[in-house]
Amino acid sequence: MIITRSPLRISIGGGGTDLPSYYLEREGFLVAMAIQKHVYVSLQRTLDPGLLLKYSQLERPHSVAAIRHPIIRESLLALGLEGERNLEITSVADIPAGTGLGSSGSFATALLRALHILKRTHIDQGGLAELACHIELDRLGEPIGKQDQYIAAFGGLTAFTFGRDGRVVAESLPVSAGTMEDLQDNTLMFFTGRARSAGAILAEQDRKSRRADAAMLANLDRVKALGLETRDAFLAGDLGRWGEIMREHWEVKKQRSTGMSSPQIDEWYALGLRSGAIGGKLVGAGGGGFLLFYAQDARRLRQAMAGAGLQEVRLHVDLEGTKVLDR
Repeated sequence: MIITRSPLRISIGGGGTDLPSYYLEREGFLVAMAIQKHVYVSLQRTLDPGLLLKYSQLERPHSVAAIRHPIIRESLLALGLEGERNLEITSVADIPAGTGLGSSGSFATALLRALHILKRTHIDQGGLAELACHIELDRLGEPIGKQDQYIAAFGGLTAFTFGRDGRVVAESLPVSAGTMEDLQDNTLMFFTGRARSAGAILAEQDRKSRRADAAMLANLDRVKALGLETRDAFLAGDLGRWGEIMREHWEVKKQRSTGMSSPQIDEWYALGLRSGAIGGKLVGAGGGGFLLFYAQDARRLRQAMAGAGLQEVRLHVDLEGTKVLDR
């Protein structure tokens, strides 16, 4: 049995500039952090004929082309495995999909890594991330960016530059041990109880960017500048400044779509700011998922959010990226 895992992620700053409709014209930049919450994929050949897929659903398709799960189907086809007939693929995750933590990119990188082991072929981190992007963006036409696949493959606290030529440069941020400890102690994340698909919000951004909508491009230009300021704050060890940047980032981000927030999310966010948070934002495209805060008083913030009925998910950095657990 082959078992792989990929980390989920939080976007630290600059998210949204990783969509091709933006970066191919203006270059994108963001900082992301892989977290120790994972998507796992197990894969094995079986003696009984037939394909068996276990994820949130159960599939027994008669052929690879008949697989309903789009990422599994297109990954097998892209790697020339359309003739597979004796294969079982299982996927589980620490946190459910639709919560803004990049689960589809994590699943794609974990699956593709396992399939390369099955084929006895090598693929490096950059190649794995780009292949996952090819599956989701090119073959499936999803209106998404490249952040999720790249941070899942590379792991860590990483800055990514998305070039006009399509190339992606990954740079692990060399922050001090004290800054990393501060980050993990005082960055708090709370589940809003709302899962959502990022597709509609990202599709709106993608359409406006393709039309060269002046307001959307100006918005993303500002987000990119905030991403660069975020990198500088981390390198300087000034996480309080990052909290302030997140606060502005969230206000700018909300301008991109009316579906980005809701009255209930705004209420929880305001509560966080009154209760020890310097700044924060929703993780992911918006509309639900997790509220992320950097806290000056983590204990007070935890108490306030627990009182509001929000469940915390503790954050620790995953430094390994997509990893093989067994083969």
